[in-house]
Amino acid sequence: MGLYAVLLICLSQAELGRVWAQEHEDAWSGTALEDPSSFHRTRRDQQTPHKHREARSSQAEGGGGVDISPLPDNMTRIVEDSQKYYRWQSFGPTDTQTASLWVDMDNLHKNQVRIHGILSNAHRQAARVALSFDFPFYGHYLRQIIIATGGFIYMGEITHRMLTATQYVAPLMANFDPSFTKNSTVRYSDNGNLFVVQWDKVRLKDREAAGPFTFQAALHKNGTIVFNYKDIPLPVEEINSTEHPLKVGLSDAFMGHLPTSLLSAKRRTIYEYHRVAIDTTKIVSGSAFEFTPLPTCLQHTSCDLCLTSNLTSSCGWCNTLQRCSDGIDRHRQEWLDYNCPEEVRLITILHKREMSSFTSPPNNGMTENTAIIAGVVAALVLLVALTLLAVYYINTHPTVAPPFYLMQRRTNNYWPSMKFRNQGCHSSYAEVELGGHEKEGFIEAEHCC
Repeated sequence: MGLYAVLLICLSQAELGRVWAQEHEDAWSGTALEDPSSFHRTRRDQQTPHKHREARSSQAEGGGGVDISPLPDNMTRIVEDSQKYYRWQSFGPTDTQTASLWVDMDNLHKNQVRIHGILSNAHRQAARVALSFDFPFYGHYLRQIIIATGGFIYMGEITHRMLTATQYVAPLMANFDPSFTKNSTVRYSDNGNLFVVQWDKVRLKDREAAGPFTFQAALHKNGTIVFNYKDIPLPVEEINSTEHPLKVGLSDAFMGHLPTSLLSAKRRTIYEYHRVAIDTTKIVSGSAFEFTPLPTCLQHTSCDLCLTSNLTSSCGWCNTLQRCSDGIDRHRQEWLDYNCPEEVRLITILHKREMSSFTSPPNNGMTENTAIIAGVVAALVLLVALTLLAVYYINTHPTVAPPFYLMQRRTNNYWPSMKFRNQGCHSSYAEVELGGHEKEGFIEAEHCC
C-alpha cells in the first residue's frame, strides 16, 4: 500500500494542484501551514532548467583565476563536520593497504603519463584538465577539473574567485613553487577509470631548504578519492599559512543570491555546506587517506526512488526540475528559483494524507467506503435471495397463472427490447462476427462524448 501511495503521489500532478489550492483556501481561514504569499512562480517564458543552468557559464567571474584566499567575515558559511557525504579512514606507513593505494607513475607507460609543462615551471598557476569519465563529487558529476600548483584540485563548475576557496580536493594545499628546480613537476595520468595527479618533488616557496614534497590525489570512477604521501620532509603543522592557506581534505559549497537592503539588489553569498578536514598530524611519509562516497539524493533519477530509497534520507522530489535533492547542494539557487521547496512540501502533505487513509482506524466502527461496500453487498445478497425464491416458487407451482405467463413470454422470445438513456446518450447493442463462424451476442456500450 505504501508503494502504491508513493506512485500515486509521483504521478498525480492534478492532485498536487488540488492540495495546493486547498492549502491556500485554508490560509484565508487561518489554518494554513505557511503564508500563502510565499508561493510564487518564477519559471519565465518556457525557460527550461537546462537553459537556466547553462546561463551559469564556466567562464571566470568576479576577477577570474583560482583564488584560495580566506572568505571575508561577511560571507555566510555553513560547515558540517560530519560523515554525511564521505566515509574516510587513514593508513600509516606500516599498514599493508598503504602500498596498494599508491599509484607508481614511474612504472606506467609514457603515453599514460603527462607532465604539465606550464604547471611544472610556474608558481601559483592552475590549469583546466578534461577527464575521460564522469567523476561524482558530493553527488555532482564532473567532467572537468582545475589542477593548481599549490597542491590541490579545484572541483567547481565556474571559477568564481570565492568558490575556488570552498570547492576543492586538497591532499596538501600549501605555497608550493614547482618552478624552483627542474626536478619539480606536476604530472597526471588518466586510464578511463582512474585519474591521478602527482606533485613530484615540489618545494615550499621561501622554504626550499626544507626539502622536496611528493604526494598525489587519485580520483576513482566510482567516486572514491585517495590521498597518498610519499615524501613529507617536515611536519605539516609547521608549514607557514600566512602567505597561502593550508588545507587538507575535501570541501563543497554553493552560491546564493540574497536580497540586500537596497531596492532589487542582491548580494552573492557563499555557503560552504560541508568540509572534510584531516588531522594534519597523521600526514607523514608513507601515509594515505581513502575517502569513500556515500549515497546522496542527487543520484535518484525518479520520484519513487527519491521518496522510498533506504540509502538516503530527507530527500524531496521536484517535478519541475525532475530532480531529487535535500535542498543542500550546488544547485541550491535553482532549487529555490523554481519553488522546489513548496513543491516538496505539497508532496509531503499528500503523502501523509495517502498513508493515513491506509492506516487510520474506522470512525464509529465503520468508514464511509466500508459502509458503501457493505450496502452493495447487502443489496446483491437480497437480489440473489429473491431470485432463488422466485425460481423455487415457479418450479413448485407450475400451474399458477403469473409464473406460467412469465415462462410463456420467455419461451416465445417476447421480451421487450432494452434501452438505456443517460442524459441524451444512447447505448446500443451490436452482434459481431467472430472469425466468420458461430455468432455470439456482444454488448457494446457507447460512452458519451
